[in-house]
Amino acid sequence: MTPARVALRRHLERARARTEVLTSVPEQDLTAQHSPLMSPLVWDLAHIANQEERWLVRVAGRRPAVRGDIDDLYDAFRHPRATRTGLPLLDPDAARGYARAVRDLTWHVLEHSAFDDELTREGFVFAMVAQHEQQHDETMLATHQLRQGPPLLDAPDAPRTGTVRDTERVRIPAGAFEMGTSTDPWALDNERPAHVVEVPEFELDAVPVTNRRYLEFVEDGGYERPELWSEVGWRHRLDAGLEAPQFWSHDETGWNRTAFGRTAPLHPDEPVVHVCFHEAEAFACWAGGRLPTEAEWEKAARWDPATGASRRFPWGDEDPGPDHANLGQRHLGPAVVGAYPQGASPLGVHQLIGDVWEWTSTPFTGYPGFRAFPYREYSEVFFGDGHRVLRGGSFGTDEVACRGTFRNWDLPIRRQIFSGLRVAYGTGDV
Repeated sequence: MTPARVALRRHLERARARTEVLTSVPEQDLTAQHSPLMSPLVWDLAHIANQEERWLVRVAGRRPAVRGDIDDLYDAFRHPRATRTGLPLLDPDAARGYARAVRDLTWHVLEHSAFDDELTREGFVFAMVAQHEQQHDETMLATHQLRQGPPLLDAPDAPRTGTVRDTERVRIPAGAFEMGTSTDPWALDNERPAHVVEVPEFELDAVPVTNRRYLEFVEDGGYERPELWSEVGWRHRLDAGLEAPQFWSHDETGWNRTAFGRTAPLHPDEPVVHVCFHEAEAFACWAGGRLPTEAEWEKAARWDPATGASRRFPWGDEDPGPDHANLGQRHLGPAVVGAYPQGASPLGVHQLIGDVWEWTSTPFTGYPGFRAFPYREYSEVFFGDGHRVLRGGSFGTDEVACRGTFRNWDLPIRRQIFSGLRVAYGTGDV
């Protein structure tokens, strides 16, 4: 097997091993609707297999359908998440058997594919499916966070020693840089094509906003001061009754945070997580700044002042290692800020990859010259002012689905995702 096929097999195997961890839970937890925002875990399990069957078995492999009768059940656009428990879904054993049957065929297709058309060139469609599974794994991890009951997941603690103060800022010089990519073979359509963007000088927090800083905002009345919020953000704050980040609680001992069934005192040096766009925007205003634009974020993450080139990652072009970033569900939460000095950008910005997704001020849309590929429903149908871009990945994002060009997006009110922020300072007219 060629090195490219070996790498693709490794990514697919790692994704499936993680899926099995997330779904090796009591049947009632697999089939329950833990939140109207999320699917039952058993739906995700079969949807992952159905997507793999459609693209790798039927399209890339040109083979007959394994279960052509269930496509409608697992079409994410046909059935809102809150209604999926009412569908005649595959039960857990049937879903697992279906996933195994599809995967057995995938290995044969991978071995024999000629990689000779746009869909399969350099293994793109196999990488797309691996990314899709890992994205659903992160979604299932968020479902675990929302479920009630004793812990079902376990992992070692994230690093607890950092090297950077949470008040440090980094100056990003004015100038052009290349944003996006036209060369990364596994980049998805919304990351393409590469294009030059001129960015004015600005400053950026050296690390994500910490619990300590965010608690200062809370205790300074940040949730009671409409002047800090946009009009739509303040209206949402009132309608949703927001008073602190999701999963925070307060008692006579102080502030706590609940994560995956465990409640512990708030760690002051961890990045704040589970804030929506409106909360992030209000905090940035309180801090005397604003949210960075997407172009500012990417320049801080990828631009190398020594060469003028854009890197794949802040630290260079090599794949992430455990010393670079907190990725892949190795831990069940963010590390303290400054915990990954080897992952810093050349300008000294830390933890741009992993730990928490970072809200930007930019609406989600295509780059100049965007072309939907291989299907509109991945990106294009979400374009417009309704969604905001998040960057950088979280502790629940796998390396195959995270790079300096990778773009995530969500509604500004969503905070069940592993989202945080960092603040930019300057005019921000990009």
